Amino acid sequence: MSDNTTRYANPGPLGLCGFALTTWLLCLINGGFFDTQSLGLVVAMAFAFGGTAQAIAGIMEFKKGNTFGFTAFISYGAFWWSWGLFVAFFKGETPATFVAWYLAAWGTFTLMMFVATLTKPRALQAIFFFLTLTFYALAIGDATGNHGIVNVGGYLGLITALCAFYLAAAEVINESYGRTILPIGEKK
Repeated sequence: MSDNTTRYANPGPLGLCGFALTTWLLCLINGGFFDTQSLGLVVAMAFAFGGTAQAIAGIMEFKKGNTFGFTAFISYGAFWWSWGLFVAFFKGETPATFVAWYLAAWGTFTLMMFVATLTKPRALQAIFFFLTLTFYALAIGDATGNHGIVNVGGYLGLITALCAFYLAAAEVINESYGRTILPIGEKK
């Protein structure tokens, strides 16, 4: 008797890595470690890894029946595409206060997603908690023209990226070893 059950790879680490690495690079600029001359590389990363890889992961989450993963990866993949297109074509034409509304809208979406993580592992909760703070700090910084607040948003984004990379690493390493090497704070 043959087993016709198809086993799919876990798309979570791919999406998390696309998110983490792209967020890390952008937040190095937002945090003040590099200037905006480095944005070209972030835009390329936003299209190739942050946007595209997350969209692929989201499609795979759909196939697994994971509404949260599907919504998160497709949405944040689209975020990176929209951000990349904005920076590449419209950055100089858009008032900072409107950019602040864009970031605040993403902060509000992220807050909704954070609430949805309250039944999920702590590592996932941490990502969405810090991402919510990141978006709101960046929005306030752009709305007020206070670059110090933008820097705070950059630091929060670096924490967010580290949390996402940790969860991606935990999922790959734990699966590879068939046991928990890196704990993720599973709900009991």
